[in-house]
Amino acid sequence: MQERGLAAYLAELIGTFLLVFFITSVVVLFVSTGEQATFGSDFAVIGLVHAFLLFGLIVMFGVVSGGHFNPAVTLAAWVIKRIGSVDALIFMLAQFIGGVAGAFLCKGLLLDEGRATHYGAATVSPILGSNFRGSIIEAIGTFCLVLVILAAVYSRKSFKEWAPLAIGTTLGFIVMVGGPLTGGSFNPARWFGPALVGNEWGGVWPYLIGPIVGSLLAAVVFRFVLEGRGLPPTEPAEPVRPPVEKYSEGAR
Repeated sequence: MQERGLAAYLAELIGTFLLVFFITSVVVLFVSTGEQATFGSDFAVIGLVHAFLLFGLIVMFGVVSGGHFNPAVTLAAWVIKRIGSVDALIFMLAQFIGGVAGAFLCKGLLLDEGRATHYGAATVSPILGSNFRGSIIEAIGTFCLVLVILAAVYSRKSFKEWAPLAIGTTLGFIVMVGGPLTGGSFNPARWFGPALVGNEWGGVWPYLIGPIVGSLLAAVVFRFVLEGRGLPPTEPAEPVRPPVEKYSEGAR
């Protein structure tokens, strides 16, 4: 179990701050409001911003803290014993503080523009009709995101050079699908910051219970399916060498 330090805590705080600031800003700029808001919003752009943003943040801070930026990821890492209890609590605290700070910066820069969308706060769409259905979407999305992170970062069988791209694109596509339904949070820190700043809590428990359930399920699948006894780790194929031509003594 790797020990963390001040640099890792600051990396989580700064990374989550940047994550929430850019996410809330793109939501303010590209999500429409009104009766047809779901169909007038450009969730492809929003999803791509999520993908590129998380890709960059993991490259920036991943070597320092592991690039969690999400309490659900930290919870799963704690469950599989890749982070200690004290470090996990400090990580989560730093993530929530960073999320609030990022949302406050978005409000400070886009005060009038962000008022209609509550500065990027996530809410359950009327399409789903209930918070229970919203929690299912958040749980499924969090499960996919966390499982990709665990497999890409912690698995003995993974190609870790691909981790930032795999994680970023996973977040991007689940936001493209889940954005019109729940706002595509999949991250309690991303939900809490804008909810506090915009005073729009979106039902609360879909954005807490959903990610917790998804995170725990991902940890279980990783532990007993991906890391269970099975095939040996995949190794890259060795380059084929040309055969060495042998000559007999009489041919020389």
